[in-house]
This record gives sequence, C-alpha cells and structure tokens, in this order.
Amino acid sequence: MRKSIWLVSAGLFAIATPAFAQQTDTDKSGAQPTDGATAEAAAVDDKATTNAPQDAGDIIVTATRRNEALSDVPLAVSAVTAEQLENTGASDIKQLQQVSPSLLVSSTQSEAGASTARIRGIGTVGDNPGLESSVALFIDGVYRSRTSVGLTELGQVERVEVLRGPQGTLFGRNASAGLISVITARPKFVFGINGEATVGNYDFRRFELGATGPISETLAFRVDGVMVKRDGLLKDIISGRRVNDRDRWLVRGQLLYKPTEDFSLRLIGDYTKRNEECCAAPYLESQDFVNSGGTVFPAPSTIRQIIQALTLNPNAVQDQPFERKVTISPNRSFRSDVKDWGLSAEAVYDFGGAELTSISAYRYNNYIRGTDVDYGLLDLIYRPDNGDSFNRFKTFSQEARLQGEAFGGKLDWLIGGYYANEKLRSQDSLRFGNDYTRYANCLTALNFASTAANIAAGGLAGAATPLYAQ
Repeated sequence: MRKSIWLVSAGLFAIATPAFAQQTDTDKSGAQPTDGATAEAAAVDDKATTNAPQDAGDIIVTATRRNEALSDVPLAVSAVTAEQLENTGASDIKQLQQVSPSLLVSSTQSEAGASTARIRGIGTVGDNPGLESSVALFIDGVYRSRTSVGLTELGQVERVEVLRGPQGTLFGRNASAGLISVITARPKFVFGINGEATVGNYDFRRFELGATGPISETLAFRVDGVMVKRDGLLKDIISGRRVNDRDRWLVRGQLLYKPTEDFSLRLIGDYTKRNEECCAAPYLESQDFVNSGGTVFPAPSTIRQIIQALTLNPNAVQDQPFERKVTISPNRSFRSDVKDWGLSAEAVYDFGGAELTSISAYRYNNYIRGTDVDYGLLDLIYRPDNGDSFNRFKTFSQEARLQGEAFGGKLDWLIGGYYANEKLRSQDSLRFGNDYTRYANCLTALNFASTAANIAAGGLAGAATPLYAQ
C-alpha cells in the first residue's frame, strides 16, 4: 500500500524589500543577490548594496568571504535564495537537497545524532559523534561542528550557499568535501512583519512569524519564531502510537547596532527544542534462502517463526515497508529530545583601506535518545530513554579577519585567524532485553538441529542446505 504526503502552505503577511532575481549560475540553480548580502553574513546596512553599482547579469555571492560576482569566483557554488526556499517548501538543512545539486543529507539510527551531509557523494560515514563532518556547516558565520547539530528549523533566511569540493581555511575550518553556509535574515531599519502557515496530512502544522524594525536611529531588532508539529509516519501496532513524528520549535532574536556607515555590530541569540520519537523502521520482507542441488530458492523465514512463537503474536514481524507499520517492544521507545541554543556577536569595522571582521560565538547542544535496537517486538537489545544515553556539545569559537585591496584594486588580500574550543561528552548504554536469553537459546537449538540434519543427509544427493535468513 502506497501513501503520499501533501502540504498546503500560505503566506499570512509580509512587508519586505524585494530581492533581485537572476536566472543563471554555474550549476543552473538560480542564485540572486539579496538585500544586505555581504561577506560578513549580511551585517551591514542596506545602503551598502543598494547604492553600489550592479551589473544586471551578475550574481553576488560571498564564497570567498567578500562580495563577488558568481562568474568571478573560482569555485563550484550553488546559491539559493529565500524565494527559492519558500517556493520549494525547504525549511531546514535536510530539505536543501531539493534545490542544490550534488547535496545529500541523510539520517541512519537517528536524525538528531546520526545525520550526515554529502556533496558529490562524499561525506563522513558513521554515527560516531567524535567525527567531524567532511561537509562543514556554517549558520551566520558560526561553525556547527556536526551536521545533526544544525539540523533544525532555520526561520527566515537571506540565502544559502553550497560550495562543492575541498575548501581551505577561509571559513576557519578545513572541509574536504564542501561547505554549507546559511545566512539568516538580519534586522532592518524599516518596520516589517512576516508570517506563514503550512498544513498537510498526518496533521502537519508549521507556523512561522517574524518582525523587524528600528528601536532608534542606530539600533534595529528582529525576532523570528517557528513551530512545527506532525504525527508520525509509522504506526506501532502494539501500543497504537505513531512514531517518526515532528515536534520542534525555534526562537531567534537579533540586534543590529550601526552608529556609523563604517561600523556595525550584530548580536544573535537562538533557542531550539525538539521532543520527537525517531527513527523506527519496518523490516524488509523476511525469508530464508536455501541451496538445493546448486539451485537457490526462497523459503519461509525460520527467524520469523521463532519471533512469532516467542511473542505469541502472528503479527510480530512487520515486513511490508509500504504499509508503514512497525512493532516496538513494550516499555521501549525511540526518544529523540534536543536542546540547542547559542549566542554570537559579529562586529565589522571599515578602516577605509581595510575592513576588520570579528565573529565570537558560543553553542550548546544536548541530545538525549532511546532506541529499540532490534526494531521488533522481541525485547532483545535496547538503549534506555531515561537520559543515560546522550551527546552534549559545548563549543566556543572566535574568528577574526582583516581584508582589503591594494594597487588600485589589482590585489585583493585577506588574513585571519580562527580558534575553537569544543567539549564533547558522549555516553551510551546498550542493554540486553527481557527476551534475549530465550531468543539466543532458540537460535542455538536451531543451529544444532540444522547441523545434525546436514550431517545425516551428507551422503544424500540434492540435500537442501540453508544459506541465510533475513
């Protein structure tokens, strides 16, 4: 049985300056320069770009930490604007793959702790939280040390740049596969509000609301909030609850202080919370494969029969993935709770002949999980959801850049430094379940019986030999 997911989205209201539209780039993704787009994560005044001469055929990106036309950048870049994200319904890092070629963001055992980004098929493999991703992720110039740490709602976004291929230390971190740079909408000195509501099946609801405006002639603010809820896509036939759901929200506040045209200070604080149950999964079709006289043919699954007998439930094995039904051991769950917050300060000062940029940031991320590791009704192995299993990141980073031009604009130069101090505490707890001993005894008995049968039939032509079961 096949099911589809549908969405209906509506913008409630929006008061904002229009973005410039372009239709071509190096990979046909349609990048456009947006208001305030600068190499300093859009921290300067709108006048900096509004008054600057612009070629209607140029697409402005900041892949080299300065404003440049895309045609002049010696990199493979996909630039995605806010309009493109709205038109496709992309609202987080995982959905960027809808609009950016060569980008793939996927999850394995969990979305909050085992997600990985790949560019051109290259990325860090495995669920080890100690491994940094080979695809670096930056949000407003702040490095997020793991893909899963940044896998949350983004709110209002100015643009997203995806750099393909190895990157040097220009962004403060080496990235062997590529880089994702997200630049969120910044405060403006013109009052504006925006809102959006999206509904879909599985009781999907997403509400977004934001406001920006001046506090004084030199100080502007912006506040954005996002709430997302959705029922689970899979149903546990034992408890009746739905899993693999969505329940998350984001609040982000910003202040932009600009006393002169030469100096700006952007302060950003955000808080995200997720209380979800992910990621359960059904089995593939269960069956044995038997070799009889050199011919391999499928046979009824012996493992399925053992599970049904031990649970006294004929529906213990759900092996039709498109029915979206699973069995979870009683008193076990796929808890996936995340608290993520951070503060950052970006200061930009133009000396005339050079420009100094400083980005200071502190990030905290705490992920608590639980897992029914055997993904079935038998209670074999589990990860308790009482808080014994968690990943906790505390990260401080400081970046400083000085850049300018020389010899009448014939030489562009940039020097900088980057410092990061990350503390990771990871604790895991895998335990044998209540049914492990009985199941292990059955497998042992089955192995002895199969071995004895093979020995007894060893001289008989065409004896059937089990190969493996799934």
